[in-house]
Amino acid sequence: MSQPQVFFIGAGPGDPELLTIKARRLIQEADLVLYAGSLVPREILTWAKNGSQILDSSGMTLEQTHAALVQCAHKGGKAARVHTGDPSLYGAILEQMRLLQQENIACQVVPGITAAFAAAAKAALSFTVPEQTQTLIFTRMTGRTPVPEKERLRDLAAHHCSLAIYLSASLVQDMVQELRIGGLPDTTPICVGSSIGWPAEDLLWTDLKNLEQEVAGRGITRQVVFLVLPGQEESQSRASRLYSPEFSHGFRSARAENE
Repeated sequence: MSQPQVFFIGAGPGDPELLTIKARRLIQEADLVLYAGSLVPREILTWAKNGSQILDSSGMTLEQTHAALVQCAHKGGKAARVHTGDPSLYGAILEQMRLLQQENIACQVVPGITAAFAAAAKAALSFTVPEQTQTLIFTRMTGRTPVPEKERLRDLAAHHCSLAIYLSASLVQDMVQELRIGGLPDTTPICVGSSIGWPAEDLLWTDLKNLEQEVAGRGITRQVVFLVLPGQEESQSRASRLYSPEFSHGFRSARAENE
């Protein structure tokens, strides 16, 4: 297998310190840094080596970004294609990799921290709660880009598991309606992460009943992830079995009941 010449790099949600060591090294080595300037922090450009080409892809088309990557690869260079968050989630990398494969240009994906995980860390919450929910669904509302009918939010909400809803800040009213149709009560806790990782980051705790009003009141309009947490009410009274003295596994034997 040929060595990768193009690296799709996850830059995280905004904080440049959340990049992996590997991501930073590849940016430092790159002959071309092609980054999504509307969302990727410009601080990462300070790591680019002298003489490297730096292009902002926010105003470019797929054909234009592809041409830049191909030109770099044909010169024997290394390209860092820097995306926000994690490239595998709403990163539009499939069509980019497909075009590179047609040119016999090898590529590799370097994972990054997605906004839902950064928001959860900021809020010190867990998506999984013992005996309440063990599933997290990533999704979005239908907008300019459609969502398959079988993935309607109401149907996903019916599972009563944790949800991370992206790209839906302008559709809060419809989101609330869909979650209610899915059977979630108005008391369902919701954590709203806005511009997480950026200087203007904001974290809002609310519930389904007050979500629309409070989001409007804060003026939250973009770079938002909604964390819907139906099991969160029980999180304070639930503990994992993993560290229970009565729970045995490959590294610890269960304590006898009469001890």
